[in-house]
Amino acid sequence: MTTIRTERPTTGTGPSTARAGLATARVEPQAAQTAQTAQTAQTGQTAPSTAQVELPTTAAGQQVPSAARPATAAVVTGTPAAPGSRSTRPLYVIKAGSATLDRGAIHKELADLVARGARVLLVAGGATGIERHYSAIGRPMPHLRLAGGDSVRYCPPEEMAHLVDAYERVTLPAVERELRALGLTVFTSVAARGGLVTGRANRPLKTVSAEGRTVVVRDHRAGVPTDVDVDGLTALLEAYDVVCLSPPVADPAGGSPLNVDADVLAAVLTGALGADHLRLVTGTAGLLTDPAEPTSTLLDAYPGEGAAYAGGRMRQKVRAAEIAMRDSGADVAITGPHTMGEPSGWTRFWRTKEPAADLSLLTRVACVPSVSRDEAELAAYLAEWCRERGMDAHVDEAGNLVAARGHGPRRLLLLGHLDTVPHHWPAEWREGELWARGSVDAKGSLANFLEVLAHADIPEDGRLCVVGAVEEEISSSKGAFHARDRYPADAVVIGEPSGSGTLTLGYFGLFKLRVTASVPSGHSAGMDAVSAPDRLIDVLGRIRAAVLAEAPDALSAVIDVQVENGRERDTATGVLNFRVPPKADVETLRAISLGHAREDVRVEVLRATPGYAGGRSSALVKVFTRAFAQAGIRPRFVVKKGTSDMNTLATTWHDVPMVAYGPGDSALDHTDEERIDPMEYRTARSLLADAVNRWFALTEGSRR
Repeated sequence: MTTIRTERPTTGTGPSTARAGLATARVEPQAAQTAQTAQTAQTGQTAPSTAQVELPTTAAGQQVPSAARPATAAVVTGTPAAPGSRSTRPLYVIKAGSATLDRGAIHKELADLVARGARVLLVAGGATGIERHYSAIGRPMPHLRLAGGDSVRYCPPEEMAHLVDAYERVTLPAVERELRALGLTVFTSVAARGGLVTGRANRPLKTVSAEGRTVVVRDHRAGVPTDVDVDGLTALLEAYDVVCLSPPVADPAGGSPLNVDADVLAAVLTGALGADHLRLVTGTAGLLTDPAEPTSTLLDAYPGEGAAYAGGRMRQKVRAAEIAMRDSGADVAITGPHTMGEPSGWTRFWRTKEPAADLSLLTRVACVPSVSRDEAELAAYLAEWCRERGMDAHVDEAGNLVAARGHGPRRLLLLGHLDTVPHHWPAEWREGELWARGSVDAKGSLANFLEVLAHADIPEDGRLCVVGAVEEEISSSKGAFHARDRYPADAVVIGEPSGSGTLTLGYFGLFKLRVTASVPSGHSAGMDAVSAPDRLIDVLGRIRAAVLAEAPDALSAVIDVQVENGRERDTATGVLNFRVPPKADVETLRAISLGHAREDVRVEVLRATPGYAGGRSSALVKVFTRAFAQAGIRPRFVVKKGTSDMNTLATTWHDVPMVAYGPGDSALDHTDEERIDPMEYRTARSLLADAVNRWFALTEGSRR
């Protein structure tokens, strides 16, 4: 097989020239109109419209080829990126104004996000850069006075070329320079170039003349963004470490570009691209309840609440947060001063209000996206939640949340997981249930663990520890392996959705193979031709039959197939997944599978974790049984055919009692119907708390 590698560029400007089928996401008219109304009141800017002013050069002064500007006819208006087409890497949209960018701390924070594997879309504000540019060219900045007394920058068509120059000659080059100095690859552009973002012009603007007369201004080129080139920006985000856009945006109706509010632009991009996180960085410690008191941060806000505390430019940030909450599943925060690194300076916006105070943690945990390898934001939030309640809490080297109370030798571990499978959506309380990715698997369990930890009576000789592990939903089980080797315990409860009336005693194991078959390149129409997929299908069938002969109760599925056509050989690769019963010998299965390797067949064992099943006679099961009886529940005891972190711990913790328990219907795991009932959640929490207290009350020698 011949592999051709394309090196990633080190910098870039202007739109991508390699777009196959341009697609855009349109912002709903209601959202655009709402933003327009608030924006006009605050800044005099309105929805963007395309103009005839030429944008011939990039931020680096390079000529933009005409091929890089897709024709309007090529644009297909549609919905945000389909889940199946989304990258598995998390996407941060971060808006930072000129004052924040000048201070420099934000650049290191962006580099840290890239180092964590995130895609980063920076939206740069330009107030300071615009002032510098106008001062440098000796041009006065025109302003308009609104009826309410506010003064806004006047942007007639002849002024827009200078506004673009300010971004392309001052703001964007400075961003590129600072990020490149940190070793990052960077793409910078005003959003109008190549139609990366288009919009709609605002209505004519009512102003007040110097004589006090009302004047209607019709040539003010301001608006709100409405359409995003999703395919183009997605390609750029995959090619560069950081993509940086700034106003203005293009107007498809023609004419000069349109100035837009950068915070609203960031919110629109968040919704269109299906971003995971939106950070609106400001010069204050978030949204202040008292502008005269710099430490009066409003820590939490629900839809409609932030506007009461917002004045001046902060109104647009709150409006942007509201737009993002409505149009995306991202977690949203206004952070500062000029940093994302100080939790006390965050105002978090929660899109759905819990119906009762005891459901607050569950709701908020569900609102923070945490797809595998994007658990850092949720881990940091929960660590802070624990510390505020007097618990020892930190995020360990693996990224796990670790929270504990007590320092005694009797150790009970509650092991949940932070991550979810991909494709989250906005969390919502609907008809009395919480609908959200991970609400069942397994944020409900983790929230219960933390609530129990906060309120449990821990004896002097006891220690209760909660670990929220990373990467449980993918093959690595990175968090569980780290916990296995560093947080020993005398008994373990795994946080998985058993249902409040069921106790899980064990799980099938995981045996996963990657099989690659190759054949000489040739035409598939040849006599007796065998293609690479043909060869792969044959090998997978023989391996599957051999494994099932050894472990007849195992479940199997091919979960991934890829084909590559090379100059000399074609290859087909498949991932064959087995769920194997507790008594199956995975080492025997390994030997059987590797025995099918040939010169043209490569077999790799990706995971070989045995199944585990504990009995009903352990002290841990007995305390749960008594807790069930106390609650009037007749429990079910099951061994599940899925796999959990219990199996990972059991590879070395041979004599440690383990069960799995948590709220929710596991049939809803990984589905678009995932939701949890509050009474189910409360019942499981109460029963878990009783079982934990009973375990700590056991006498010495009766804990096994």
